[in-house]
Amino acid sequence: MSETNPIYAPIGRIDASNAAAAEREILSLLEANGFNLVIDLSSLEYMSSAGLRVLLVAAKTAKKNGGQTIMAAPRPAIAEVFRMSGFDKIMKITATCAAGLALLAGA
Repeated sequence: MSETNPIYAPIGRIDASNAAAAEREILSLLEANGFNLVIDLSSLEYMSSAGLRVLLVAAKTAKKNGGQTIMAAPRPAIAEVFRMSGFDKIMKITATCAAGLALLAGA
């Protein structure tokens, strides 16, 4: 893993108004970190379908390049969105950011 921070921590919302910017930032961080990234969701209050798409693009990009994305510390409302959409079945989700980083360290 490179010297950069392997954590992306959005605050507030990921929706149609900022999804493109979030995607650019995540993809840049993925590349800088050998396609391994923890997405710290602890400060995310809302995520629309545009936000889910961003996370799916990140996960697919990481996997295609031999890495992984780990969703960490989702608030209950975001965890429910993951359950309803089935994302909890296709993405690694940890209760804490530290647990996500530990999974990356073992990668």
